[in-house]
Amino acid sequence: MKTHKTDILILGSGGAGLFAALHARRAAPDLDVTIAVKGLLGKCGCTRMVQGGYNVALAPGDSVERHFMDTIEGGKWLPDQDLAWTLVTKAIERIHELENELGCFFDRNPDGTVHQKAFAGQTFDRTVHKGDLTGIEIINRLAEQAWVSGARRLEEHRAVALVAAQGGGAIAGVLMIDMRTGELVFVQARSVLLATGGGPTMYLYHTPSGDKSCDGLAMALRSGLRLRDMEMVQFHPTGLLAGPDTRMTGTVLEEGLRGAGGYLLDGSRERFMNRYDPRNERATRDVVSRAIFAEMRAGRSTPNGGVYLSMGHLGPADVARQFKGMVERCADCGFDLAAGLVEVVPTAHYMMGGVEFAPDCRTSLEGLFAAGEDTGGVHGANRLGGNGVANSTVFGAIAGDAMAAWTRASGAWREPDPAALEGARAAALAPIGKPPGPLHEVREALYRVMWDDVGILRDAAGLARASARLIELHGQLATIGVAWTDLRYNLTWHDWLNLDSLITVSRAICAAAAARTESRGAHFREDFPQTDELGASRFSRVRMVAGGAGPDAFDTTFEPVRFTRVRPGQTLLAA
Repeated sequence: MKTHKTDILILGSGGAGLFAALHARRAAPDLDVTIAVKGLLGKCGCTRMVQGGYNVALAPGDSVERHFMDTIEGGKWLPDQDLAWTLVTKAIERIHELENELGCFFDRNPDGTVHQKAFAGQTFDRTVHKGDLTGIEIINRLAEQAWVSGARRLEEHRAVALVAAQGGGAIAGVLMIDMRTGELVFVQARSVLLATGGGPTMYLYHTPSGDKSCDGLAMALRSGLRLRDMEMVQFHPTGLLAGPDTRMTGTVLEEGLRGAGGYLLDGSRERFMNRYDPRNERATRDVVSRAIFAEMRAGRSTPNGGVYLSMGHLGPADVARQFKGMVERCADCGFDLAAGLVEVVPTAHYMMGGVEFAPDCRTSLEGLFAAGEDTGGVHGANRLGGNGVANSTVFGAIAGDAMAAWTRASGAWREPDPAALEGARAAALAPIGKPPGPLHEVREALYRVMWDDVGILRDAAGLARASARLIELHGQLATIGVAWTDLRYNLTWHDWLNLDSLITVSRAICAAAAARTESRGAHFREDFPQTDELGASRFSRVRMVAGGAGPDAFDTTFEPVRFTRVRPGQTLLAA
């Protein structure tokens, strides 16, 4: 086994990971900072795929208090209020850093002020953007700075296990696979940032790319960490429905389309959102997704089984100018977004749940920090569009500063626990040498059970059925092997590892969903359609026990939300 050594190890190169690297290098230039990424730095991850924009209170008439209240009310009073306050206040600092220090060019009004567009679920137009290609602009500038920052890079290195130190309670480093050689690598680090991103690609329709497989959350579960709000999986209402023979199906057609005045039409080309919410198409993502799903289930769907998105009434030339990237993407698939109709379907987009973490990004495992979509608590039961990239960049920068200070003051080189390291090695190599099997059948079965039983609408019978089926799939996966002796860029091996992570996290989602016997935000129980009293709001905590095997492998408990700044029925806004 190869070994590397670094002071600070950052897992992931999205908005959280790159901001952490830059801030750590700036705060402690004497420390060795290493970025490890599954793909290529600047070319992978979800931040790069962000179309819509970045929520921040900049304009006259807006305020951090208003942004905060929208975030708390959109999250159905489940967010950690200290984390949400950090998000809305630090977003202002971070957007200025992106523009003035990193060189991002965001769209402007004629008077030179930053243009901010409407996104659903918000009471103010506060979404900063670069056309509909905001993520590319942010990641390109971040990657440029990361390349020249002095941070080391481990590209095409896949993290497979957080390795505990001797004596437990702290992290010693991370076991990785060098995908180019197939070799295992142990990276010893004084502190580690978990910023691999979420990526709910276990659903039939999903927005993230196929390399996103919830590896960070799976590693956290296997390390005994608690994850909160895991039942809260966000479905974006408008994923492109291009048919079964293209990977473009599921790609997001972003919120700004509906914010600009786009219509949703059923299969008969009639608007339907007025039957579900007075805000019509500008209702929150959970409401719109359920409305579309209800239309689909009632048989009022389009030829491919979704609904239509219509923009032509806004003027094709204006639509093409405002949403250039999406118009071109739809044209590549044979659709005219600017003047015609495009079929859409709700698509799994974001996980509000994740590792429990403090406002300075520390976790309960000493030396392990977390930021971005690997974490839970910022968004509660529902994330506002535009709050995701803000979350990643805000807490990524905080993590970099905090890790630099902590590593200098308290970080120590810890020897790995031999049993933990050997167990991680054995788990990573488990399929090697076994007879190959139908991985695609396991993947398709996972898509189906999560979409049908742990998706937009849930009930006790479906969740019990899903729990049993996920255990079966995990058992089936364990019998499938990788016969090749050449492990360089062995995609079958990595497909196996992807499925192992996805099934593990799917079981945590299912366990938390079964335990929450109410409907709230993204979690809708048809057998419990009511929402419990908001003043008694509780967030879920799920942990893997008993080695992750059997029906009792996940323990779910609930903790009361601490209303540290405002209680239900109150507001921070002046009357």
